[in-house]
Amino acid sequence: MKLQQLRYVCEVARRGLNVSAAAAALHTSQPGISKRVRELEEELRVMIFVRSGKRITALTEPGRAVIAIAERMLADAANLKRAGEDYAGRDRGTLTLAATHTQARYALPKAVTAFKRRYPKVQLVIHQGNPTQICEEVAAGEADLCIATERIADHPGLVALPCYQWNRCVVVPPRHALLEARPLTLEAIARHPIVTYDFAFANRSLVSRAFEQRGLAPEIVLTAFDADVIKTYVELGLGVGILASMAFDPRRDRSLRALDASHLFPTSLTRLGIKRGAYLPRYAYDFIELFAPQLSRRLVEQSVMGRSGSTYEL
Repeated sequence: MKLQQLRYVCEVARRGLNVSAAAAALHTSQPGISKRVRELEEELRVMIFVRSGKRITALTEPGRAVIAIAERMLADAANLKRAGEDYAGRDRGTLTLAATHTQARYALPKAVTAFKRRYPKVQLVIHQGNPTQICEEVAAGEADLCIATERIADHPGLVALPCYQWNRCVVVPPRHALLEARPLTLEAIARHPIVTYDFAFANRSLVSRAFEQRGLAPEIVLTAFDADVIKTYVELGLGVGILASMAFDPRRDRSLRALDASHLFPTSLTRLGIKRGAYLPRYAYDFIELFAPQLSRRLVEQSVMGRSGSTYEL
């Protein structure tokens, strides 16, 4: 039994039983994967996959057990390698963060700047994506940490730790009618076309729910993953924008005006996601504390290793 065989069966399962997709992801051939999977099945004397001709159609019951064990073994092997690199390299290595655009653009810069001053020899990589994408990156070991407001707490393979709470603002061009609304109400906002976050974000559904609870059905003319895209189309007069308050900077966004909307929508919670059981290098814990000072190394280690789960809250 070889780690390569375990990696192949896990990748086939992760790719929806698509051997071609698994081969492409692992930079190998489809026949090579099929051969190694067959060899592992012969060695274990169980069928891992159900086949119809040459196609894999399902996981067998023992196959599900094999995949679960193989994933743990691969995770332990990755942790072992990471631990060796950590202690051998000291303050060298790579830290990969996966974040939504708003987090990468507005929440991370301060922590990133402080981290690079402290660890100039650590390569810091930031991947941007929607909440589902960044969670999958961490679960697959392609990123060390993910930061978002959505999906992290619901992902079974991740520990979710709370970082900070935030709310929303409404952005409009200068001299817009909403600037005269005292107080700002959902009814007043609903009279205008709205530009806001994409459906992939839970925050979009929170905004929709707030209107629905008041019996309002505003016209959503555009949705986007990117807060800067929302602001661009508000500047063009397409509608009024609803976005995270942190995404508005009066110095940069001089052509827009922001109205506090925290009294109109529920507060949201940004979380940090870490793969359960993952080994993190020492500098990763320092980055976490720079970003969310309440998340001490001891608390994070206990959560990741399952001693306190993901029950910690702000």
